[in-house]
Amino acid sequence: MGTPALASASLRALLEIPEFEVIAVATQPDRPKGRDLELHASPVKEMALNAGLPILQPERAGDEQFLGDIRSLQPDLVAVAAYGQLLPKALLEVPRFGCLNVHTSLLPKYRGAAPIQWAILNDEEQTGVTIMKMDAGLDTGDILGQASTPIYSTDDSQTLHDRLADLGANLLVQIIPAYVQGKLQPKPQPAKGVSYARKINKADGRIDWVQPARAVWNRVRGLVPWPGAFTFLPDTPKPQLLKIWKAEISDLTAAPGEVVQADKAGVVIGCGTGSLRVLVVQCEGSRKMTAKEFLAGHRVEPGARIT
Repeated sequence: MGTPALASASLRALLEIPEFEVIAVATQPDRPKGRDLELHASPVKEMALNAGLPILQPERAGDEQFLGDIRSLQPDLVAVAAYGQLLPKALLEVPRFGCLNVHTSLLPKYRGAAPIQWAILNDEEQTGVTIMKMDAGLDTGDILGQASTPIYSTDDSQTLHDRLADLGANLLVQIIPAYVQGKLQPKPQPAKGVSYARKINKADGRIDWVQPARAVWNRVRGLVPWPGAFTFLPDTPKPQLLKIWKAEISDLTAAPGEVVQADKAGVVIGCGTGSLRVLVVQCEGSRKMTAKEFLAGHRVEPGARIT
């Protein structure tokens, strides 16, 4: 059971091992996407179609029809990765070995919807994946195994997502055989260190230049590819939204939001502490471009104020 690209890695890993028999895939219904709002299949559905697997797409995981379909399949185990809904107890009880979830944090830290983004936003030095036996709570199930990875200065949420997807998929296929053979016992999550990673919303992308440069840099990295960190240029007749896709910390100093340097090396903007050198941007309705390309078409000079 899974929906986005992160879950595709786990499905691929399961399909590549002959000892595992994937009898069906459950994913979210096709959703409207793009300017034309045409229905698009999830990445997991596309992979399942290519593999010729039966596909279930209930609106709710608790739908009686869906529960009946799952019961008729008589699965030994259900593997879950970023499905997008809490699973009801009635579903968790169907497979004789339960439901195992691939979660992209080192539980109990960062339970919830956006653990990858919040790990970067909160300046964590490492994160990882957890395979847990699911219960009715939000990422509260017993732990079967974990694997960690550093968060590199070159990472953003997309690169970290891709690495964790592979890390989780590899750990899942290692754990399943030992677990079903009784060689691996689930362990309750520690009571200490619990935190929640709430869902990211568009407003989270708004940059507050009063924050330290490192916090702004983490916001830029942590919100790739969505919603993207953004600020506003003081254009007329109204401010123009500017997304910042790549940046680095600078040792120049200036007042928060003040442009202290603007040349082919980037646009340096003051923060509450330190400053940020902006390297790749995107104006509203335009393509991504380097700072050099941006400055060729926009008049931004030292002393200008970014809000």
